[in-house]
Amino acid sequence: MNSSATSVYEDTAEIREEICEVGRRMYARNLVAATDGNISVRLRDGKFLGTPSAVSKGFMAPGDLIVCDADGNKVSGSGKVTSEIFTHLAAYEERPDVNAVVHAHPPNAVACTLAGVSLAEPLLPELIGALGGIPTADYAMPGSREGSEVIRDLIRECDAVLLDRHGSVTVGLTLRDALHRVEKLEHAAETIIVAYSLGKPVRLPEEEIEKLYRFGADYGATGKHYRRK
Repeated sequence: MNSSATSVYEDTAEIREEICEVGRRMYARNLVAATDGNISVRLRDGKFLGTPSAVSKGFMAPGDLIVCDADGNKVSGSGKVTSEIFTHLAAYEERPDVNAVVHAHPPNAVACTLAGVSLAEPLLPELIGALGGIPTADYAMPGSREGSEVIRDLIRECDAVLLDRHGSVTVGLTLRDALHRVEKLEHAAETIIVAYSLGKPVRLPEEEIEKLYRFGADYGATGKHYRRK
């Protein structure tokens, strides 16, 4: 796998603590439960630092984190490499511009995939300006190599993807970017579920959607925006 992109991260005490803090925030905000989810960053030397398998994101310590290579083989650390490592590696391979990947299990967003409610629909102005839309990848068994394949085409053109019946993958130039995107994704899902409980949400007019894309660009929105075809 191609891991030649230049990253902002090195394996330091600071980034290890930041990963743990992101895990605690995800756990506190109900974006993961028990030992669900995983977090990784791309290191400057082409390796990847991330969360191990079967450890709660709410109770991690910096020493729990592991380093793996671009083939998913453990380089250092006492735990096991997460079963979702190939999904992370696929995201890095398709997006040499990103340095962080967050995989979460946001309950409202996952509920939308169960009910066939698409977050790719242009309904919420702030979501369009920040992410465009959030497509749903085909179902793949959690923890399988299939998971890496079903996200490739989508993650190539956007920064947030839902995994059918499973969770989400968000990416960013920084770890904070990737975290903010899953928070925004889950907040949008909650809002849309409430809207459907009141009636049928109305899609924004095309001219307003175009204005929002331009507004986001003018105000420094970074990353890739998904546009439903």
